[in-house]
Amino acid sequence: MIDPRKFVECLQSNNVDFFTGVPDSLLKEFCACLEQVPQAGRHIISANEGGAVALALGYHLATGKIPLVYLQNSGLGNIINPLLSLADAEVYSVPLLLVIGWRGETGVHDEPQHKKQGRVMLSMLDAMEIPYSIVGPEVNAAEVALSDALTYVQKHSAPFALVIKKGTFSTFTGEKRDTVSFELTREAAIQQVLEFLDERAVVVSTTGMASREVYEYRVKKGLGHERDFLTVGGMGHASQIALGVALQRPDRSVYCLDGDGALLMHMGALPIAGALKPENFKHIVLNNGAHDSVGGQPTVGLRIDILGIARACSYRLVLQAETPQELQACLKELQQSKGPCLLEIRIRRGARKDLGRPATTPVENKHAFMKFIQG
Repeated sequence: MIDPRKFVECLQSNNVDFFTGVPDSLLKEFCACLEQVPQAGRHIISANEGGAVALALGYHLATGKIPLVYLQNSGLGNIINPLLSLADAEVYSVPLLLVIGWRGETGVHDEPQHKKQGRVMLSMLDAMEIPYSIVGPEVNAAEVALSDALTYVQKHSAPFALVIKKGTFSTFTGEKRDTVSFELTREAAIQQVLEFLDERAVVVSTTGMASREVYEYRVKKGLGHERDFLTVGGMGHASQIALGVALQRPDRSVYCLDGDGALLMHMGALPIAGALKPENFKHIVLNNGAHDSVGGQPTVGLRIDILGIARACSYRLVLQAETPQELQACLKELQQSKGPCLLEIRIRRGARKDLGRPATTPVENKHAFMKFIQG
């Protein structure tokens, strides 16, 4: 397997010392190593993958050097336009090194939302005319692939992708990141929210741990899953899904269970909800300042004023809770208030190691939800 520290050192020795992107579980050891990059501003976890390309372009304009952008292959959807309209050799001709985690690789077990993405990814790179090398755990082959990639980028001043297979990087053993501790876990907060809701309220939960925890709560209680739309892909879009439901079904209270990373990824959703003012739209942000589902890499969620942003986007009510007692009081106020409302719940990082995954398919979940909400 490839030692992520040596991989980063090799990049730095080749004058690649600016890194930006959105974390991926297949790249979590690489990302953990990048957190140890000492110079401020040389590693930036971006809001979304397109933003990472823009940051990389700015770095290149200021320095003339090669930037690196990392992402999960599901992030290709966010990155296509900036790659083709900014970085491409026929536009600004940016010497850009891409490191892409290959979720959904054919023959490798993965979740439904990754299977199609994994199957078409290489074709997408071909269609964008971005050359690539597939990198696995074999060290010598990886060294050759990296050397070839850097040679291409320097010669053509254009993007080149290293596609990283599952199990490529060995475990990174570095200093543990400092974390802020809160009383509530995400699972406990979700359980308290779900237990408070009336029987006609519906839930749209964001991709990752939140949807898995909603599903397991219903299983534990012996309940069905028809009240919950368990978003399994499209990070950052759960609140707009919930908004679309709320606008069409004003007779239902619609609660979006969002995450800080997801909120940051497409924050433009907030002013749309604020401007449309659906009274039944309740937006709950579970904020632990981390990309918990892909390795716990930090977000800026705990360093910004989410309530102030929502207030500026014309949300009628903004609330914050850090304890079960505060959460209960906030839920009562949320239920009694006209939306759009936003409740930020500050929670601890992490999840149960034995946390399961939904046993129903996304299509089955969709049909059950539609039947319930239209009933």
